[in-house]
Amino acid sequence: MCLNNNDTTPNPSHFEDSEETVAAPAHRDIAWNDYKDLIKGMRFFDPHIHMVSRTTDDYQAMHQAGIVALIEPAFWVGQPRTGLSSFKDYYSSLVGWERFRSSQFGIKHYCTMGLNSREANNEPLAEQVMEILPLYIYKEGVVGVGEIGFDDQTPAEEKYYRLLLELAKSAKLPVQIHTPHRDKKKGTERSMAIALEHGIDPSWVIVDHNNEETVKSVLDKGFWAAFTIYPFTKMGNERMVKVVEQYGPERIMVNSAADWGISDPLAIPKTAALMKMRGIPDETIRMVTYQNAINAFGKSGQIDVTDFESDYAIDHTEKFHGNSILRGGQQPSPAKDSLVIN
Repeated sequence: MCLNNNDTTPNPSHFEDSEETVAAPAHRDIAWNDYKDLIKGMRFFDPHIHMVSRTTDDYQAMHQAGIVALIEPAFWVGQPRTGLSSFKDYYSSLVGWERFRSSQFGIKHYCTMGLNSREANNEPLAEQVMEILPLYIYKEGVVGVGEIGFDDQTPAEEKYYRLLLELAKSAKLPVQIHTPHRDKKKGTERSMAIALEHGIDPSWVIVDHNNEETVKSVLDKGFWAAFTIYPFTKMGNERMVKVVEQYGPERIMVNSAADWGISDPLAIPKTAALMKMRGIPDETIRMVTYQNAINAFGKSGQIDVTDFESDYAIDHTEKFHGNSILRGGQQPSPAKDSLVIN
């Protein structure tokens, strides 16, 4: 995914005049540490987060907050890739080192593979990427083709979106759609129409980065509606609470899409805590922050909940291609609140 630094217009909200279930202070007055006990014991599944951009501190904080599994979509890394080898190394990291690194912090790592919409506009390179993608989409832990779709909604983006939909069909994998930041409603409708044109069952398609303007159409057409809780550019979690209050939990899921930008890998547990504060039932919270992601991406046949629903021993001496997350006699969880670093 990518940020549009020129677009400072906030996403529209249809809920500005609606009543809240429980009165709460303004967002800036709510401290996470004061409310995280509300979600103690809950499990969370983040179906869209870019951990290749995140730190070990993030993994530790996510694990402590109850995140037990995640999906990392192949995406834009901030600058154009210049050759096929960089795609190969990136895809290999999603099914290799990052999957291992996540396991070392008690979190099950899955991924989706695809050619992101922005880089689809480099057609000579895109052609090469399409040739190698079949080598990766059948790897262990790959739960879908994504994130794919539109950015500037160019002919090249549509060409490769269609080819990737056919790849997902042949591999019998769910599709994870990136909806554009500009002309979102138009891009969302176009994305769904093309998927239906290719004969893809909408229950196999997760339409991501929704907002109040797109959610009804996505749900009415039978697709999964994913919402990204990402500061300023997509959805805030107070808006997310109102969406769930209006539409309920069916085919709705929450993600963080945390990446190299200003983002929050704890967006899901924070949203769950806010939902709890506002009186949303625990089962509804569980569906939109955990179960629906499993139901949607589980169609891949790659997700076994026993891998993350029970505690397992973590051996920090394990290595991946001769490398571990530790250096020398280092301990994996130093005291972060200590001034002295030992």
